[in-house]
Amino acid sequence: MSSRRPITVSERSMLDPFVVATGDASPRDQRDLMERPFFSLAKARRTAPILYEAGDVRVEVHAVPEHGMATIWDADVLIWAASQLVEAENLGFKTSRFLRFTPYQLLASVGRQTGARDYRLLKGALSRLQATVIRTTIRNGEHWRRHQFSWINEWEECTTRDGRVEGMEFVLPDWFYRGVIDRSLVLTIDPAYFRLTGGIERWLYRVARKHAGRQPTGWLFEIAHLHQKSGSLAKLADFACDLRRIAARQPLPGYRLLIEREGRREQLRILPADLSTGPVDNPVDSLGTSGVPTIGTSGVGVSGLRALKPQLTLWPETVISPHNLESNLESNFCCPPARSGDKRTRAKAPVSGHPENQPSLPFGRKPGAKR
Repeated sequence: MSSRRPITVSERSMLDPFVVATGDASPRDQRDLMERPFFSLAKARRTAPILYEAGDVRVEVHAVPEHGMATIWDADVLIWAASQLVEAENLGFKTSRFLRFTPYQLLASVGRQTGARDYRLLKGALSRLQATVIRTTIRNGEHWRRHQFSWINEWEECTTRDGRVEGMEFVLPDWFYRGVIDRSLVLTIDPAYFRLTGGIERWLYRVARKHAGRQPTGWLFEIAHLHQKSGSLAKLADFACDLRRIAARQPLPGYRLLIEREGRREQLRILPADLSTGPVDNPVDSLGTSGVPTIGTSGVGVSGLRALKPQLTLWPETVISPHNLESNLESNFCCPPARSGDKRTRAKAPVSGHPENQPSLPFGRKPGAKR
């Protein structure tokens, strides 16, 4: 009896594609990713795992030596995907975990250049996102279940006979997709986020947007607690020094940072300033997929989103979002009054790369697609 190797069926063959056509979308981030240590904060390749535990929340992130762990710059791909999905749902289009798009659309939308080097960096980002393995209890119920996935299930580059890149495709994991479709789990972010160059700066902005929101008194964190939440590989003393430098420069769009001391305890207060983030838009009642069979590029007649219209700015002005008063079980201080909400953070080997000194990873984005 001859043994035959089983044929692996591509997940894309079982999903209808969501074609990203021309159009701009206000950038949006997934709440669960905004404060927990899901990404490396360093440009250098990282293979040391992230093991984080706080209350009933566990996060494990594992990398393979060949590619290293997905970085916070690679996470721009996920922010872009979330933005496109939410925008499409707002316009009444059905979406899917299977996205078709042009690299130019993605690179331009996240403020990157669109040269040959940037296309190569984009492919490196997609490889790291696919190779990084995540295990988490978030949205998995009260009992620990081994929900394991990668940020991208599979991806493919579509080229012409002469080798020119015509489009790309990738499939998002169901865990991430459902966290985007559930509008209560999505927040708009300032487009200036993409101009932040330091890993800690980027991570700190997402923490600020998630916790401080527009609360007049902001949010107060112990620096040791922030160190645990970041997953940084840096020593606590070095991490605290980085935060002091960032607070001195005030680079976060829409937020001010203040270092406060109580005896030997050092804390960081995040206060809202001139926010430009808007509401998350309308709730989504159903899930679905688009039936568009081809890749949407600028100039297409029919696509999964609205046709191209002239627009002078990448993102239109939006109104300020309402107070972010959702429960935050993992934050140890909110003022006033200062209150403990962490149920005591137990960080199992918090880890992540040392960020602040590293320039941003240009992995492209294009001015883009208007849906």
